[in-house]
Amino acid sequence: MRHAKAEPGGETDAVRELAQRGWNDALAAGRWLAGSGITPDAALVSSARRTRSTWLAVAEGGSFEADATYSDSLYTAGPETALDLVRETDDAVTSLLVIGHNPTMAYLAQLLDDGSGDEEAHREMAVGFPTSALAVFEVTQSWASLDLASARLVAFHAGRA
Repeated sequence: MRHAKAEPGGETDAVRELAQRGWNDALAAGRWLAGSGITPDAALVSSARRTRSTWLAVAEGGSFEADATYSDSLYTAGPETALDLVRETDDAVTSLLVIGHNPTMAYLAQLLDDGSGDEEAHREMAVGFPTSALAVFEVTQSWASLDLASARLVAFHAGRA
């Protein structure tokens, strides 16, 4: 997931807060996940304020109680590093929500996609990866063995509240 819409400025980039539209979109994303039957066991979240706030709103919208890991490394990660961070996920986790920044999240989704998934989700993701966008993948192997083109895109959400 890409973080929700943030305020245009802040004291530093890391402390930018969500705009009201961002809060609303993240709440809606949480409701969409829950309505789709997707409940994260854990969340890997960039340490930036806007990603933390996105997680809080998604969790509230979906009534999720998953533990979140806030990562300074994800804040600065490129797609390969983000994939390495996902690979560190404990195999007891069956559903992981990753919330980060673009272009990393869009590139990571493209790298993971094996091309065999939902055609509509592929079309929607090809249009772009706006704020609050969610790409949902099915993974059949362990997190540690996750590799390029090894996940099936099953849904994509880019709605606005």
